Amino acid sequence: MARRTMTQSHPSRQESNDHRLLRNLSPIPAPDSRTDTLIFDLDGTLIDSLPDLTDALNRLLASEGRAILPEDRVRTMIGDGVTKLVERGLAATGDMPERGAFAALLARFHADYEPRSAERTRPYPGVADLLARLSELGWRLALCTNKPQAATLRILRSLGLAGWIGTVAGGDRFGLHKPDPRHLTLTVGAAGSVPARAIMVGDGPQDLAAARGAGMRAIAALYGYGRERMAAADLDGIVTIEAFACLPEALANIMRQRHIYHA
Repeated sequence: MARRTMTQSHPSRQESNDHRLLRNLSPIPAPDSRTDTLIFDLDGTLIDSLPDLTDALNRLLASEGRAILPEDRVRTMIGDGVTKLVERGLAATGDMPERGAFAALLARFHADYEPRSAERTRPYPGVADLLARLSELGWRLALCTNKPQAATLRILRSLGLAGWIGTVAGGDRFGLHKPDPRHLTLTVGAAGSVPARAIMVGDGPQDLAAARGAGMRAIAALYGYGRERMAAADLDGIVTIEAFACLPEALANIMRQRHIYHA
């Protein structure tokens, strides 16, 4: 199981650590005529949001008289959007409510989570400075996440990441969710590129499946939340990284390859 890091780090300490990480990184490749766009997942890829998601889910469960869940259990429920997270949390703690009651619970989760979504959420080590360096080199940076758009934007602003990401596509922006490849293709189009020139970086099987369906190359972030849900076939031919700071070397490797997936 991937170990969480930086959950409660002070921002200034994290910034100092990021600078130290960058000094030890492999050279960061610049975009070229074949590859100019990076599409990132959010939860488990750029940020460790598990503490805030667990807290919000447990507040909802406790309000219904249900048992609360440990972080390690909630970790396995993340990646397919808030609706699935709430659904899985309810299924793990009792009977599923009928449709109307579930909709009300989902609305309560949204109302509670969004304003508190960055209380204990932190970027993974190296994320802020590496995004800045990639942007300065001319990469188009975009975000494709199943998390709702409003919560996504709030988190990016709160963590100081919004300035480096030109396109943000939450799960409700296009009405599509990964693994639907259209979520990725629409994101790439909004970023001003095409799938053949883009690379998806994500931690879950839904990210890799969407990339395959969109004809995009992909990098699997094995430090995130989705590793336990990935079959060996999911990682077939995929470049993997064990920490975000490993991204430059992975980019250099994948940019040397000539193979891309075809839908």
